Amino acid sequence: MRKIIITTESGSDVPEELAEALDIRVIPMHVIIGDTDYADGSIPVDKVFEYFETTKKVPSTSAVNIDEYVNYFKQLQSDYPNCYIYNFAYSSLASSTYQNAIASIKELTDVDVIDTRQVSGGCTAHIVSCIELIRKMCGNDELLVPDDFDFTGLFNQMQSLAGKAVCHFIPNTLEYLKAGGRVSNAAYLGATVLNLKPLIEMIDGKLVATKKYRGSIIRWVDKFFEDFTNKYELNKDCLYLMYGKGLPNEVLNKMAELSDKLGFKKHVYVMTGCVISCHGGKGAIGLAGMLK
Repeated sequence: MRKIIITTESGSDVPEELAEALDIRVIPMHVIIGDTDYADGSIPVDKVFEYFETTKKVPSTSAVNIDEYVNYFKQLQSDYPNCYIYNFAYSSLASSTYQNAIASIKELTDVDVIDTRQVSGGCTAHIVSCIELIRKMCGNDELLVPDDFDFTGLFNQMQSLAGKAVCHFIPNTLEYLKAGGRVSNAAYLGATVLNLKPLIEMIDGKLVATKKYRGSIIRWVDKFFEDFTNKYELNKDCLYLMYGKGLPNEVLNKMAELSDKLGFKKHVYVMTGCVISCHGGKGAIGLAGMLK
């Protein structure tokens, strides 16, 4: 029997308890604060916010590099001889993680890289769905398969599932996007004066600003859920509730209530880590799920 191992980058924001329960291995991306390079997850998210509030600069981020991938995959293959690794990469159109992962496996065997075409909770939703698929195919939770298992066929199925993951999020503030050069000063001032919050959708692997919500989050959170669930024919097994640290408990509780009200069997909170928080800032809100 051969063991299938699932890996992903920290930008997928897989909650720690979910990673432990499903045996998902997380490779840290990088957060550069001042002159210091930190592995994502090695410092609290508060450190990102403190740096911005002190300097008005957003920490920079960087992908897992090729050598890090090579070393990570080789170590797994040493720890689990005869294993097969599937790495779920942050969208190839939003980061260089996918390209680096592809480059890293050129001289390796038994490693495939899947482009999730997603970020954060969208990645999490895709990965969990793929693990459920593998469990059904192999008939066990340990992801053990026969030596002659069709790994290429499974790869194709899992890559195709990327098209079923959907993700929307809304930054609570544009300060981080403005400081990082991702929004113009004019757009920032206009949105601030009118108290507008842009909706960011993952469309074909790209982050695209579509509509806007106005006012405080608690005023439009119901509408946000309504818009998301009306737009898609969603699988009701699970809804992923994304949030940036600092989102009020009132809103977090409301998100759970709305998930139950809309008929989802369960919900999972996905807090953005340091890398995603460098772009979304404090108190961002988002939703992710899988299409039927």
